Amino acid sequence: GGTGARRAAAASREPWSSRVGDFATARKSLERKSLSIERTKGAEILFGIAPCSLALSQSRRDLLRLFLKQSSGSRRLVMSELVLQATARGVPVHHVRRRELDALCRGQVHQGVCLEATPLRFKSLEEAQKPPLGDEEGPNGQVIWLVLEQIQDPMNLGALLRSAYFLGVDRVVTSQRNSCPLTPTVSKASAGAMEVFDVYSTDDLRSFLKAKTAEGWEVVGTVSRPEDVENVPVISCLEFQWNKPVIIVIGSEGDGISLETQLLCHRMLAIPPGRALHPGIESLNVSVATGILLHSICSQKLRHGA
Repeated sequence: GGTGARRAAAASREPWSSRVGDFATARKSLERKSLSIERTKGAEILFGIAPCSLALSQSRRDLLRLFLKQSSGSRRLVMSELVLQATARGVPVHHVRRRELDALCRGQVHQGVCLEATPLRFKSLEEAQKPPLGDEEGPNGQVIWLVLEQIQDPMNLGALLRSAYFLGVDRVVTSQRNSCPLTPTVSKASAGAMEVFDVYSTDDLRSFLKAKTAEGWEVVGTVSRPEDVENVPVISCLEFQWNKPVIIVIGSEGDGISLETQLLCHRMLAIPPGRALHPGIESLNVSVATGILLHSICSQKLRHGA
C-alpha cells in the first residue's frame, strides 16, 4: 500500500508546484514591466564607474541619460561626483533600483552606474596621418604603435587598451575585418581607457604596414612558439633594442598573426618562459603577453628619457 500512498502524495503535490510556477511567472512578467526602461534608438548602455565617469568628462559621445542606484556608504561620494558631472553636461539623472540597472546592462557588473550614450567608433587611419605637432617625437625617434590583427574577445581588447594607455603606446590600430567593435564591455574591461584613448582602424593592414616600413619604421611581430615561424628572425623581447619608430603587431587569440602579415614583419619577439612548459600550456593570454612585451620595450623609453 506504500506505493499507492506515495502516488497520492505526488498527485496532491502537483497542483501546488504548478501553482507556484504560475505565480513565479506572473511575478516575473510584472517585474519585467516595471523594469522596462525604454532604450533610445541608436544608443548603448555604458556600465561601471570608470567608463561612465570618463565618458562624462570627455566630449566624445552624445550623452543621453545617467542611471544611478540609490547609494549609501563608500560609494556615496562617487555618486554625488557623477551627479555633478552629469549636471554640468546637461545630462538627466535618474535614480533607479539595482534590478533596473541589472536589466539595463544585461547583468554586467555596473557598480551602481549606467550611462546611456551614443557608441564610440574607430577612427580612420587617414585621421592618423596628421598627428598634432610634437605629439609623437620621443628621444631617438621612440614612437610605438600597437597593431591588433583580428582580436575578437571584448575582454582582451579592453585589457589591451588599458595596458597600451598605461605603458605609453602612442597609437592603437586594429584590423577592420574580424575585430571586436568598441562596445561597453570593452570600455569596462579597459577600466575606462577606451573613453580617453583614440583607437584607429584600417581595412588594409598590409598596405599600412608596407607604407610604415617605407617611412623607416620597424615592424615587429609577436609569437608564442618560435618554432612556428619561418623566414622571419625570432628574438627574445629582452634583446630588442628600440632605436627607431616601431609597430608591434599582435595576432588573434587562437591563430596568432596571419602568415601574410608575418612576412611583413622584420623580426618576431618571443617572451622567454621561466620553466620547461607542460605541453598544452605553452602560451600566455594575448593581453597579458602584450603587457609584458610593451613593458619590456617601453621601459627603454624611460631609461633614455632619464
